[in-house]
Amino acid sequence: MCENNLKKKRLFLLDMDGTIYLDDQLFSGTLEFLQHVKSIGGRYLFLTNNSSRGVDAYVEKLQRLGIPAAAEDFLTSVDATAAFLKKRYSENWQDKKIYLMGTQSFRDQMEAEGFRITETPDEDTDILLMGFDRELTYRKLEDASWLLTCGDVEYFATNPDWVCPTAWGSVPDCGSMAQMLEHATGRMPYFIGKPQPDMALMAMDKYGCKPEETVMIGDRLYTDIACGYNAGIDTIFVLSGEGTLEDVEKSHIKPVFIIDNIEEVYRRLV
Repeated sequence: MCENNLKKKRLFLLDMDGTIYLDDQLFSGTLEFLQHVKSIGGRYLFLTNNSSRGVDAYVEKLQRLGIPAAAEDFLTSVDATAAFLKKRYSENWQDKKIYLMGTQSFRDQMEAEGFRITETPDEDTDILLMGFDRELTYRKLEDASWLLTCGDVEYFATNPDWVCPTAWGSVPDCGSMAQMLEHATGRMPYFIGKPQPDMALMAMDKYGCKPEETVMIGDRLYTDIACGYNAGIDTIFVLSGEGTLEDVEKSHIKPVFIIDNIEEVYRRLV
């Protein structure tokens, strides 16, 4: 695709970890990129599959890294999960009893949305909901295994990411935790966040942008780039995080652009 089309974009959907920063290291060119988007009258929105923390924590982190940020600049897998469950269960969504395998922050966000959360694997539990759980205990694994084996529950997870990147390597993310439970129970969840198109579609609806005006930027083929592909928008695969050129060669999902990092993205826009 001609790079002139890239310069016509007005809505930039951004992954964060591995795309604009890694742990507490802000990537070179990030601030210039964000300032450029604003200067052309565009919008950027941070999309994250990480359900372990609330938007307030992301706002604080980006501000600490020097990026002006507010709650409206984010769309998370928790937002997508809440919207998905409300739509799926229609007028009965508040009646559904959910066992949540996730952090206290995830629990607080879902309760604030009005969902009924339980801390025990009761026989009348309707849903097992999993997120990236930095507070994982063996008790939670036992509870989840019982519900999947002996209970009558529907099973959902916020995201399929295998790992969460750190400055020194990677740690298991929600997808790895789900695979662990699959080995124990034979069941896998329906994943709600990226690569499902919901988050990108919600973003375009929020800002009234057409697919041809929108681009998804991320470092993972199987979540970020697949989300953009499934939503019918252009994609930029950056090589600053988890993904590699070898991943592109092996995958049926092909990004429209492959660019080294966010600084090079900025240079191609100006």
